[in-house]
Amino acid sequence: MSPTLLVFGDSLCFHGPRGPMPADDPRLWPNLAAAAVGGRAELFAGFGWTARDAYWSLTGDPRVWAVLPDIDVLVLAVGGMDTLPSPLPTYLRQGIRYLRPDGLRRRVRSAYLAAQPHLARLTRGWPVVLPAAQTVRYLDDIVVAVRALRPTLPVVIALPGVHRAASYGYVHTARDTAVAAIEAWAEESGVPALDLRATIGDHVLGGHGNVDGLHWGWEGHALAGKALAELVAPLLDPRTNRVS
Repeated sequence: MSPTLLVFGDSLCFHGPRGPMPADDPRLWPNLAAAAVGGRAELFAGFGWTARDAYWSLTGDPRVWAVLPDIDVLVLAVGGMDTLPSPLPTYLRQGIRYLRPDGLRRRVRSAYLAAQPHLARLTRGWPVVLPAAQTVRYLDDIVVAVRALRPTLPVVIALPGVHRAASYGYVHTARDTAVAAIEAWAEESGVPALDLRATIGDHVLGGHGNVDGLHWGWEGHALAGKALAELVAPLLDPRTNRVS
């Protein structure tokens, strides 16, 4: 039987050079990685998803529960959005969508988006969407919960990548702190890590991705897919291409 990768991700998993794509688009890096090991990916992701959103998906989405018994590798492709500047607390920023009437919501959103890059530079990237300690907490909660059900299931983590996004004032101060915390947790938890900066850093910082400076072009997806496949392949039984 072919292996199945359960991938929790943010928009980097489904956003291409011109915009978001359906989860089954074969050019997306989770699907490229799965195809390279002869399998398929089950992607659960959303715009701006953090490690906390992935945990909420695991514990609250019955579609995840349906696929969990049959997956062969769990891929945690979250944590990068956690490191982005968030001048407004997350609950206030996300609460803009609930404002009424519609005209007020549009004006508030436009004002915040216009102010965000200036505030990000002014505050030097702090506060962030989710502090590193909380990112690690939710990653650990996911792994503990999954291993309670599937003790031998391999888990891999993608470390936060990089951006050159004008919408965030080209600021990414919190990344190094988050990477160090996630790497320490991953080593302690026995979770192999994919270094996205080493994989797609030149692609993104060289301006070869989406014009927003955050998401990737298809070349970036190909690079990340290849790197993920190389990380996942040794975790599979070569006789069946599934977890032994």
